[in-house]
Amino acid sequence: MKKALLCATLALAAAALPATAADKVKVGLLTTLSGPGAGLGVDIRDGFALGLKHAGGKFGPLPVELITADDQQNPEVTKQATDRFIKRDKVDLMTGIVFSNLMLAVGPTVFEAKLPYVSANAGPSQYAGEQCNPYFFNVAWQNDNLHEAVGKVVMDKGFKKLVLLAPNYPAGKDAIAGFKRYYKGAVVDEIYTKLGQLDYAAELAQARAAKPDAMYIFLPGGMGINFIKQFVGAGLSRDITLFGPGFSADEDVIKAVGEPMLGMFNSSHWAHDMDNAANKKFVADFLKDYGRLPSLYASQGYDAAQLMAAAVRDVKGQIENKDALLKAIKAAKFSSVRGPFRFNNNQYPVQDYYLRVITKNAEGRVTNRTLGKIFSDHADAYAASCKMK
Repeated sequence: MKKALLCATLALAAAALPATAADKVKVGLLTTLSGPGAGLGVDIRDGFALGLKHAGGKFGPLPVELITADDQQNPEVTKQATDRFIKRDKVDLMTGIVFSNLMLAVGPTVFEAKLPYVSANAGPSQYAGEQCNPYFFNVAWQNDNLHEAVGKVVMDKGFKKLVLLAPNYPAGKDAIAGFKRYYKGAVVDEIYTKLGQLDYAAELAQARAAKPDAMYIFLPGGMGINFIKQFVGAGLSRDITLFGPGFSADEDVIKAVGEPMLGMFNSSHWAHDMDNAANKKFVADFLKDYGRLPSLYASQGYDAAQLMAAAVRDVKGQIENKDALLKAIKAAKFSSVRGPFRFNNNQYPVQDYYLRVITKNAEGRVTNRTLGKIFSDHADAYAASCKMK
């Protein structure tokens, strides 16, 4: 009896003790590193790595163990890798997913595990609204936002007949919904392609037959590269003005396509010519380390690392205190490459959006140039449905 009582007393005492303090931070970076979308994941990975380098390899007082995996743009592979991160690797934080269908596939598993997730890209409308979750933070955007910005520009410029083109998956649907939220002219055709499609002969013929005065595309990664080459090759650029969000007209696409992209307008929340100290250091060091200008994906990977570093710093390395860690992430006390940064109630950014055009700079490089601001302190359309405080 005395032995049993002693064991019970010791068990209660052990339960009352705080969790063992962490001696390092484990970060699981799961992203697309193969297939048509690989360029996007590579840029997120490289941007995150540079952010970690700038943090001295530590988040706050704790060294970082970065565990990287390729989701292969495949939901089942993404689920398996997420399970490994949680059960085998026991990561403390997670980031990296590019595509919203993959984020939606693993979100329930991540949230059930109470694993803080900092999205460096995927921003599905579901997690911005009624399905918002205290463990999901998006340091990039809500999927609709860049499309909303271009919709406003196209409307303001007076274009009256549009063809819209996007992949048939959650972010593609969000893209078209966002564009049409601000563009109120005539949509003469709305075309959805397979995700990862690279041949657009049928879609180009369909667009030519519709005789629009402008076309809006959302085609990330290799999809956009192939489409723009084929669009110009088919002669459509002579009669149709092409618009897109920043990720369909960013530095990775420009590098692959080159001069045929000159004159294309696009929207972004970030640009390499933004005049702030954090951005200048990021752009210069990224160019030095990787030999290429960063894309907005790289900027988001970098900001994800900076946000994590600031949060772990602010809890003084006590990452086992999940409530304090979540509060520190939401406070977002870091220097973003975009300038001032803050989260809305749904833990998506409230931020400015800009119009860019692809042109040649003073050195003759084909690149984006920022023209002006489209939205100031813009919030997504779903935040009102999120019941988090």
